Amino acid sequence: MRYVKDLACIKCGLQYSPDSSCYLCSCGGLLEVRYDYDLLRLEWDRDSLAENSDFSMWRYLPLLPVGPFSKRSPLHIGWTPVYKSSALAKAIGLQRPVWVKDEGLNPTGSLKDRASAVAVVKAVEAAATTVACSSSGNAASSLAGNIAAMGGSMQAVTFVPARAPQGKIAQILIYGAKVISVQGSYREAFELSVATIERWGWYNGNAAINPYLIEGKKTAVLELAEQLNWQMPDWLVLPVGDGCTIAGAGKALRELKELGFIDKIPRLLGVQAAGCAPIYLAFSTGNELMPAEENTLADSIAAGVPRNPLKAIKEIQSSNGFMVAVEDEEILEALRLMGRTCGIFAEPSSAAGLAGLARAVRQGLLAADSEVALISTGNGLKDVASALKAASHPLRVLPDIHRLSAVVEEK
Repeated sequence: MRYVKDLACIKCGLQYSPDSSCYLCSCGGLLEVRYDYDLLRLEWDRDSLAENSDFSMWRYLPLLPVGPFSKRSPLHIGWTPVYKSSALAKAIGLQRPVWVKDEGLNPTGSLKDRASAVAVVKAVEAAATTVACSSSGNAASSLAGNIAAMGGSMQAVTFVPARAPQGKIAQILIYGAKVISVQGSYREAFELSVATIERWGWYNGNAAINPYLIEGKKTAVLELAEQLNWQMPDWLVLPVGDGCTIAGAGKALRELKELGFIDKIPRLLGVQAAGCAPIYLAFSTGNELMPAEENTLADSIAAGVPRNPLKAIKEIQSSNGFMVAVEDEEILEALRLMGRTCGIFAEPSSAAGLAGLARAVRQGLLAADSEVALISTGNGLKDVASALKAASHPLRVLPDIHRLSAVVEEK
């Protein structure tokens, strides 16, 4: 916490102490963690970072709102691989290779581990015994896994909508968390979690409200920048649900530029599923955000009433970026494409980012010679049912070489 200056409301600008227990401003606006960048420039630079042997998200501790000696989850989170794919670029009409960062290789299989790791630290600092969140699955399984790794000192309670994939439910239960399956939408699960947290005084693990959790999410982009040797691409592409992840990405880029680590900020391309695209519609029309149906197989980004639209839109606009919305069929095609060109098995919400990139290239929104980085946010094993919709059927044969030969020759 040495470099944390304050928490500031993104609506009215009111400032709060870093030690404040507030999650929301008195005006109802979301808060943002701000750092003392002048002090950071004096005490932390790229050379000192290069000497750090901790290749996890915690190598960026100066830009995280946690104490240096606070107890952390022992799970190894971060430093996920970045792949350079010419085959993917060629398939969607780009002339330069696309960089793909595979966040599905984090301990519980998604980028959400970065936010959950910070939630656990802050809960420990607050002497909390129960941490709760609402989620379509990934945030809940991530919180459950990180709390389980703490050895029984805390309990996780998760609220999930009825449509949450069974793979994610199984994962949460295996970690020993309490699962409350809300027979309704993500919006209803979120509202019930907030009411429950307030009633029993549990620590709030909802990234859409808790300003500290976005700080964890932003480490994916801090890491990507370092892995690219601080040479940033023209575009950075991310799927968008509540808006927290792309808001964190934009904040990371602004901070890196402020500290002199990078020379330019990539333009952000935010992608929503057409079946649930309230932030895309607000961004595109300039109108107030309206609730939307949650009608897409990309469950992790199906937030009918997103809680972080202002931060998301602000970061996209300040980067001179834009948003697109994609159909489920485009997402399934992107899921197949990422698999066969990169060897990455992504879940539908992750593949939505690639689907949006492909659409933007087709529509001429990106120049063909653009350099692009894409963050794949979650592992496909979390939603095998959707993967099977995208995949072709296996060849079914009897255990006979002659019959197999006939099938192979026919195909």
